[in-house]
Amino acid sequence: MFCQKCGSQNQDDAIKCVNCGETLNTQSGAGQPVINIVNTNTNTNTNVNPAVAGHPKNKWVAFFLCLFTFCGHKFYEGKIGMGILYLFTAGLFGIGWIIDLITLLTRPNPYYVRY
Repeated sequence: MFCQKCGSQNQDDAIKCVNCGETLNTQSGAGQPVINIVNTNTNTNTNVNPAVAGHPKNKWVAFFLCLFTFCGHKFYEGKIGMGILYLFTAGLFGIGWIIDLITLLTRPNPYYVRY
């Protein structure tokens, strides 16, 4: 017989649990163990590594840099190579510029950029 409080195994004719002293229920269970699952998560996410989290950027600064220049928002995000590519191709012939305008509007403020 198993104790319903602590789960330890006792003799079938026992009245009290030998481990915790709880009165055993002799009516039900027919020797079936009672399984208590206590699942408490006490973990907290404290990410302090800026290389993983990225660098915070203001959505509206990046949007207006993208709107008035073809490449300013890429330099603001720290993506120098893409900024030079946008500079020489006029925002990837205008297609990349339009896509960037739309995606900047859908980003949260602030958004995070990894280099």
